[in-house]
Amino acid sequence: MRANFAPKTIWGRWSVWLIIAFFVFLASFLVLVASGQRGGETFFSNLALTIPMLLAGSCGVAAFVTGLIGIIKSRERAILVYLAAGIGLFVLFFLLGEILSPH
Repeated sequence: MRANFAPKTIWGRWSVWLIIAFFVFLASFLVLVASGQRGGETFFSNLALTIPMLLAGSCGVAAFVTGLIGIIKSRERAILVYLAAGIGLFVLFFLLGEILSPH
């Protein structure tokens, strides 16, 4: 089995770009928090913080799904796709944990 660093299929490229978008949205959230934005009583109290986190979460889960499709269906073997799918799976577990067991 031969593994490349960069993806060759469209599913693999989508997965890598979506995980990059995940990190961009996460960084924008952290910049907003560092600038003084604070949350409220509910998740949707401050939309300036809510929107980047919703976009980051959906990009992370989408990176997992597209990476998995690329690995299984298109036989993608790129290291970046495996990395993107792994990070996306971690994001999915985190989101499911927050939804199923809120604190």
